[in-house]
Amino acid sequence: QVQLVESGGGLVQPGGSLGLSCAASARIFASSTMGWYRQAPGKQRELVAQFTGGGNINYADSVKGRFTISRDNAKNTVYLEMNSLKPEDTAVYYCNLVQWFRSYWGQGTQVTVSS
Repeated sequence: QVQLVESGGGLVQPGGSLGLSCAASARIFASSTMGWYRQAPGKQRELVAQFTGGGNINYADSVKGRFTISRDNAKNTVYLEMNSLKPEDTAVYYCNLVQWFRSYWGQGTQVTVSS
């Protein structure tokens, strides 16, 4: 069982920046997929950004050029840097890990973009 602990998030004005981090309680293997999803009120959960097992990085079209995903393998941690935030980025952001055919989720962290 892998625990994912998210931190960061909060309230930011439009155009501002925010960072999220997700620390896993166990080693993350290179073959795993790890990244971020988000869910806005009344909407389905959607992919934001992820590292795939093949070593690729995927971004949602809506965040390309504004968000950057990174990782620290030594710390088993994935980060999401969010710039030029928009009100439509408001959502609960969840960390996700798919490892050895099992999917794990963090508890979620709220990001609110509002003036």
